[in-house]
Amino acid sequence: MIKAKISEIKSLLSTPKNIVIVPHRNPDGDAMGSTLGLYHYLKTYHHNLVVIAPNDYPAFLKWLPGDDTVLKFESQQEDCKDLINKADLIFTLDFNAFHRVGEQMAEVLEASNAPKLMIDHHQQPDDYAKYTYSDVSMSSTCEMVYNFIEMLNDTDRIDATIATCLYVGIMTDTGSFRFRSTTSRTHQVIGNLINKGADNTQIHNNIYDTNSYSRLQLLGRALQNLKIIPELRTAYITLSQTELDEFNFKKGDTEGFVNYALSLKGILFAVIFIESHQDNIIKISFRSKGEFSVNEFSRAHFHGGGHTNAAGGRSETDMTSTIDNFISILPQYKQELSKAHNGH
Repeated sequence: MIKAKISEIKSLLSTPKNIVIVPHRNPDGDAMGSTLGLYHYLKTYHHNLVVIAPNDYPAFLKWLPGDDTVLKFESQQEDCKDLINKADLIFTLDFNAFHRVGEQMAEVLEASNAPKLMIDHHQQPDDYAKYTYSDVSMSSTCEMVYNFIEMLNDTDRIDATIATCLYVGIMTDTGSFRFRSTTSRTHQVIGNLINKGADNTQIHNNIYDTNSYSRLQLLGRALQNLKIIPELRTAYITLSQTELDEFNFKKGDTEGFVNYALSLKGILFAVIFIESHQDNIIKISFRSKGEFSVNEFSRAHFHGGGHTNAAGGRSETDMTSTIDNFISILPQYKQELSKAHNGH
């Protein structure tokens, strides 16, 4: 655990360094909130800083303070390689295995001799970081960044900008504070961030009230495609590339769609399968309630992983084969899925 090394980290951060901060590929609210929150905090020490995202992210995150400074490895490879090679310290946030940034960027990070500092709440971290702060019980990486700043005795440096970034990740990764990972401590941190100037109503509006007409039409199609397997308490949604194109799909448009399937009465396991011609895969998001581990399910069958109740994966066959495969696997989990669950 990182606490033992806090004085070492404190002295490392006490003089200006070249620091690179990296979120995972296809970064979400927690990834961008934590990296930009940390960026603004470290700026108070006059470090030479850059956030390098592996690729682009949805428009609903682009209002975050500092967004205009973020480099994207996918479209600015040479600049990004150069900065990673010159880094004195690299923070990796909201992921715990290099493959989560994509193959090319992973190679550059692995080749770098700079010490790595990991802050992450996903299961089974790889052992690449000199300093590891990993805690799967945490609501979000943003809550961990708050704790990290607190361990450094620096919460007085948290201003409205830092508070705003950290609030975003805690709010989005807890499903607006409704997931089981939301503890009384999470609410205390949120309270402190509001006291520091995070405008909770404005942040919520900026993230969630940005629907385009075409996104709502796409949601309508997704819900039309919803299927349930009642005896296995499972629901799933499919979206083909043709359907995405029909409704002018933009990155981030399908965010949260899988939760509609999980909200069905009696359903414990929900999945969305989204075809991506660009990546030549079917992208999969898994959600569950209670004890059923989608992290284990995804790792075992779909090259993925994540948390007990939220994980991602992929399939390299076409949609029909992917769904057939998924349905053929499900009976192995009949016992786990048919367990009565907290009255659901």
